[in-house]
Amino acid sequence: MKNLDPILHSQLRLAVMSVLMNVEEADFVYLKQQTESTSGNLSIQLDKLAAAQYITIEKGFQGKKPRTTCRVTDTGRQAFAAYVDALKEYLNI
Repeated sequence: MKNLDPILHSQLRLAVMSVLMNVEEADFVYLKQQTESTSGNLSIQLDKLAAAQYITIEKGFQGKKPRTTCRVTDTGRQAFAAYVDALKEYLNI
């Protein structure tokens, strides 16, 4: 059996990737709402996904408000697809 990617096997990181796989980009506030996480926990998990090169994080401003935007990388898309394939193998789907 294939091993499950430990980066994606975390509940919050998997939730973030699931959201990002369906949009071109998402800002921090949207991800926080969709995952129902705290700001601190989400920030830590985004950093881990970025360190694995699964997402890119862009920080900037929208007017005077800070805005953090995340996008899935090609590496992240491939890792997510491999994770889903591994799950299907475990579930005999």
